[in-house]
Amino acid sequence: MTSIVVLGSTNMDLVAYVPRAPARGETVTGREFRTVPGGKGANQAVAAARAGAEVSMIGAIGADDFGARLRSALDHSGVDTDLLRTVEGPSGTAHIVVDDEGGNAIVVVPGANGTVTSLSHGDEALIGTADALLLQLELPLPVVVEGARTARGLGVRTVLTPAPARSLPPELLASTDLLVPNEHEAAALTGHTEPHAAAQALLRFVPEVVITLGASGCLYAARGAEPVTVPAARVRAVDTTAAGDTFVGALAVALTEGRPAPEALAWASAAAALSVQRPGASTSMPYRSEIDAAAGAPEAERA
Repeated sequence: MTSIVVLGSTNMDLVAYVPRAPARGETVTGREFRTVPGGKGANQAVAAARAGAEVSMIGAIGADDFGARLRSALDHSGVDTDLLRTVEGPSGTAHIVVDDEGGNAIVVVPGANGTVTSLSHGDEALIGTADALLLQLELPLPVVVEGARTARGLGVRTVLTPAPARSLPPELLASTDLLVPNEHEAAALTGHTEPHAAAQALLRFVPEVVITLGASGCLYAARGAEPVTVPAARVRAVDTTAAGDTFVGALAVALTEGRPAPEALAWASAAAALSVQRPGASTSMPYRSEIDAAAGAPEAERA
């Protein structure tokens, strides 16, 4: 088994399901409400664990009921939480509205995640044991940069999901091996709305890029290689929350197992397609056997 460490957020998702999202100043009646363990970091950890890796989580939860439930959910999914800190105050929350077409709008309140401002010696040692470190932007930026630098110094592959979208400091990009934005994040980073142009612009800063394109699949680009596109499976989306995190977790597993990029992308795309057919974030994520069964996914095509 490959080893993956995730440095990232852990949130309780408070999810309201509605026929359509309300406009500003409008009230709509929802049809269902759920509390679901989430957070981009925890989601990627669960996705990678279910996809077959040994996974450890670095982050923080609050000393509240949500925190206890979040730790339990990670433990239940096989994620090592020994270095998941418990701090005074509330856990992070994500307030999510999901419409009948599977689209979502999200407000994140960091809570305990905001207290993770630096790595401990134990965190650094754990990163050194990994085949890959997964990073996102729901923790304070200084610790994300520190995590990437630590991984680079220890020869550990870094995979960064630049979400929520924001400008990235040069030192973070310089320590990133694989950048995985969605098309909106790629446009925000480069000013290019066309994915191929955005990918080429990003390759000036990082050696490999995967731009996820929702129902249109994904685009892979690397320095010195031809771009590759992988179309998405045609499925009816119930809830797209955490589809990107499912993709990243599965992709990290496939790449650290040594699979070629086109095969890894197709396998990760199959995982994401399974997740959008189920409600919730971490609860929607498929297990390895399910991904293998579904991975008669479309073959990669030259862009």
